[in-house]
Amino acid sequence: MNHMIRISPIRVVGPDNEQIGVIETADAIRMAQEKGLDLVEIVSDSRPPVCKIMDYGKYRYELSKKEVQTRANSKRAELKEVRLGRSMKIDPHDVGIRIEQARRFLLDGHKVQFVQRFRGREIAHKEIGMENLRHAEAELADISKVELPARLLGKAASMVLAPDKVKIEALRRKEEQAKAREAELARQAAEAAEAEKAKQSSASHDQAEKPKKKGTGDDRDRNPIDDELNALLGG
Repeated sequence: MNHMIRISPIRVVGPDNEQIGVIETADAIRMAQEKGLDLVEIVSDSRPPVCKIMDYGKYRYELSKKEVQTRANSKRAELKEVRLGRSMKIDPHDVGIRIEQARRFLLDGHKVQFVQRFRGREIAHKEIGMENLRHAEAELADISKVELPARLLGKAASMVLAPDKVKIEALRRKEEQAKAREAELARQAAEAAEAEKAKQSSASHDQAEKPKKKGTGDDRDRNPIDDELNALLGG
């Protein structure tokens, strides 16, 4: 990469982003070679141009990773369909399962189309099916926004929810803070338990080291020879 730099002098930035200053190009190339690195022009339209001492192969690899990530982020989100059964008489438990499925789709960045079908004469009581859709909307309001409100399409009703990035980020921050609090409480509880254990161990040690009292008056502590000598001496 060094031979592509034709202007001299140049402003040089070191491998750790330190400012080396304005020096001759030949000197900068020599510095890069001594470190086993490359001299790469990073700002060509300034005077003098700005060059950096770096590992060019690693730089290209990191740049390609960023480009791939950018393309992935800009890729259009898929529209996932979630059906609330073949009839509006779906069990509430099954509705809950489908809502959780939609939650996973939304958190992954996909839009979700809910579809409520009506069987036979159920269309005469379409408000029940519409209520199922409104329930799903309310349950997912913490991470989504309504892109297409619930509406009838023949013998079915549908609505489209889109992920709300602001709400999702706020929810994730809240979850991370909750996990951090739980970890801190667990740490404090462990420290308290360890301190209590140490306290009990210290108390047991002090009790074991405590000297026995003398002169309790117990005959078992008396020496028979001493009693006999005291008797002869009139003690």
